[in-house]
Amino acid sequence: MQFVIDELCEVGERLGGLEKFAELGVGPDLSGALLEESARLSAEVIAPLRRVGDTQPASCAERNVQISPGYAEALQQLAAGGWYGIAADPDHGGQGLPEVYGTAACEMWNSADMAFALAPILSIGAAMTIQAHGSAQQKSAYLEKMTSGEWAGSMCLTESGAGSDLGVMKTRAVPDGDHYRLFGQKIYITWGDHDAMDNIVHLVLAKLPDAPEGSRGISLFIVPKYLDDGSGGLGERNDIYPVSVEHKLGIHGSPTCVMALGDDAGAVGYLLGEPNQGLACMFTMMNEARLKMGVQGLGVSEGAYQQAVAYARERVQGGVAIIEHADVKRMLLTMRVQIEAMRALAYTEAVTMDLAHQSADPTLQARVDLMIPVIKGWSTELGVEIASLGVQVHGGMGYVEETGAAQYLRDARIAPIYEGTNGIQAADLVGRKLGRDQGATMLALIEEMKATVTDCHDAQLADIGAALASAVDTLTATTGALVEQLQDNRHTAQAGAYDFMMQLGYVAGAWHLARSSVVASARCQQSERSIYPGKIASTRYYCEHILVRAASHAAVILGGSAALQNYPTEWM
Repeated sequence: MQFVIDELCEVGERLGGLEKFAELGVGPDLSGALLEESARLSAEVIAPLRRVGDTQPASCAERNVQISPGYAEALQQLAAGGWYGIAADPDHGGQGLPEVYGTAACEMWNSADMAFALAPILSIGAAMTIQAHGSAQQKSAYLEKMTSGEWAGSMCLTESGAGSDLGVMKTRAVPDGDHYRLFGQKIYITWGDHDAMDNIVHLVLAKLPDAPEGSRGISLFIVPKYLDDGSGGLGERNDIYPVSVEHKLGIHGSPTCVMALGDDAGAVGYLLGEPNQGLACMFTMMNEARLKMGVQGLGVSEGAYQQAVAYARERVQGGVAIIEHADVKRMLLTMRVQIEAMRALAYTEAVTMDLAHQSADPTLQARVDLMIPVIKGWSTELGVEIASLGVQVHGGMGYVEETGAAQYLRDARIAPIYEGTNGIQAADLVGRKLGRDQGATMLALIEEMKATVTDCHDAQLADIGAALASAVDTLTATTGALVEQLQDNRHTAQAGAYDFMMQLGYVAGAWHLARSSVVASARCQQSERSIYPGKIASTRYYCEHILVRAASHAAVILGGSAALQNYPTEWM
């Protein structure tokens, strides 16, 4: 972990060279202080609540949600520390710091308690959407209180029977003077109701009476839990209520609500952005959420790994700690190196996001857009695998609830499903992000990877460079094949989309680990600290045991997926 801290301090120094961040004192000292305080808060305040939320889950009675003991106080401490507004606009109460700091903090929150971490993630995303698309009056009314953590936010998209097909939603918005009245029901609303904050600002997708058919007819509305009393204070309760909370496999502490709008007079809502442009507006929040869902995969993996390695050091079998057993060592190393790869990918693209926000260069945002579905999809797939390995390291003790290892697995399983299933992420990666510029952004990324291969000229990095070079060559081939398939037969391209997402994740992970190994190799000449040869050893294990997976995914793509496409569904 010390290597990560060192690297983030260097990132802080780099970002501190930008005018906006220089004024805020961004640099190594601030990076270290923020990481230290986030770690303290996560370890001392949030982590003790993980088992509490799991065993004493949120409940709903008489149209009110009762959250798990201790959650409200912890959320208030998070707000008091300014964490809700760490990267938000200073004009609306935020700190305006780089996104990479928020990403690092988000990882720690999720390592401590994934169910808890969803609350600030949703609130931060809702505030970002209002910042991007709200009127001056809406920003003035909501942002400062959301940025401070005084008010919370939620995202109300899904409906029963609609799933990810938002175009068939039934929730409707009827004009009523300077506002609208909303009627309908939403399901799977994460942190949809609670009393930890004074108010909740719901962002709700609905259709106007004259809306076009399908997704082109969706509008976005601000629907606060409590209405304004006319003087900026809280007034009467709005007509949006929780009907129930879902009984879930995991993340029990997170109140996942069924929300009813308009059971009485209609929920008062205010149009956010332009009519029938709600889906485009909501993607501001969804893309932020998808980055953070990928970080959830990373965070829950880190939590599972820390518990597994601690258990393996203590558990003695055959006269030695089981960490010395070859298979246990294999599992722990598989967990560790994939975590390092996920972290490097997520943090690197968080920096790219910061740079994109400060630059007029469109290629930076194109790079972010390309990698967001990979961060979300690949990282959450690995999160489930790593949490499962954590159970396996514990053996029988992992399968019982007392150790808490099983909770990581149960919690992790939702991440590949929500905020767009990983199949949707893969389809977006290939169909939209790869197809919109015929692979140009992807090929530019490949050129950066090739530059790293060249950098691996040190003798102790030669095998790492060779493994990366081979993987990049294959990635170039699959990129070209998919671009051609998109032009000739999109069904063939989509049949290989999941495999491309996974291949790109594994190769990008190897690339970032190789980059860090180049840095570590240089520092080995200047320092005797074990973290530097340890980083090179981790990368070598990744190349030998993990990167080889990319070739199997490539084989599916290059094979054309005929067996999948030609298999009759009636035979299933």
